[in-house]
Amino acid sequence: MTAPTVVAVARQRHHGKDVGFHLVMSVVTLLWVTPLVFVAAVALRSFDDISFNGLGSLPHSFTFEAFGTAWSQGSIAGALGNSIVVTHATVVSVLFGGALAAFALSRYPIPYGRVILLVMLAGNLLPPQILLIPVSQICELLGIYDTLFALVVVQVGFGLGFFTFVLYGFMRSLPVEMFEAAKIDGAGDLRIYATIVLPLCRPALAALAALESTWVFNDLLWALTVLRTDTKFPITAALLNLQGGYTSQWNVVAAGALIAAIPTTIVFFAFQKHFVSGLLVGVSK
Repeated sequence: MTAPTVVAVARQRHHGKDVGFHLVMSVVTLLWVTPLVFVAAVALRSFDDISFNGLGSLPHSFTFEAFGTAWSQGSIAGALGNSIVVTHATVVSVLFGGALAAFALSRYPIPYGRVILLVMLAGNLLPPQILLIPVSQICELLGIYDTLFALVVVQVGFGLGFFTFVLYGFMRSLPVEMFEAAKIDGAGDLRIYATIVLPLCRPALAALAALESTWVFNDLLWALTVLRTDTKFPITAALLNLQGGYTSQWNVVAAGALIAAIPTTIVFFAFQKHFVSGLLVGVSK
């Protein structure tokens, strides 16, 4: 077999693999997008259309009435604001604390530093169900129960260990010579941290910010654990109440779900350039 023939066969095999890959991913994408399209179609239908033709039928109407109902009568507006406040406060606090802790553990000879890191990470390995009652009682003893501050404290407590662990691996991969050169130039530890480490950690921080925003914004378990007043509920709890109040009006429930998905979608697209590269931080030194 001549060289051109070998090259042609290799190209055909490679083309066949590409075609197979795209076919498989097309099916996966279709299965992923279909529920979203169905929810959007239900939200844009009228209640009479769904009642007369059935939930699974083709749309016979097009209206934004369900979005107005969900927004005005389903407490979506206030709950959305609560979720944004809790998510923003949690992400900023966890990024700030996790970056500082990772920098200290990775660059200073702290006694039992790795043990401290593993203990911080161990909190994320515990099933949250066994911590519901202790967390609720601690919040009551501290006098912060039924406040958004309590929800922020709980989210920060459970996210700080994971953030520190990820950023620790990335900061350890930074070359030591870079820090030595900065110290020779007269830079202190805080200046090195602010002007060298944080800019280099930007992909990691962006990826972690996107992940934490999604986790906190979509959380329901801890919200029901430390909150009891309806006006303080986040968007997930408000959607649960909306489903109970509009059991038969699936268009209103679907509209509320789409409204709740807008903030996390915006965050993901804002950080998508750094998301994939940030997920690989700390893999190699």
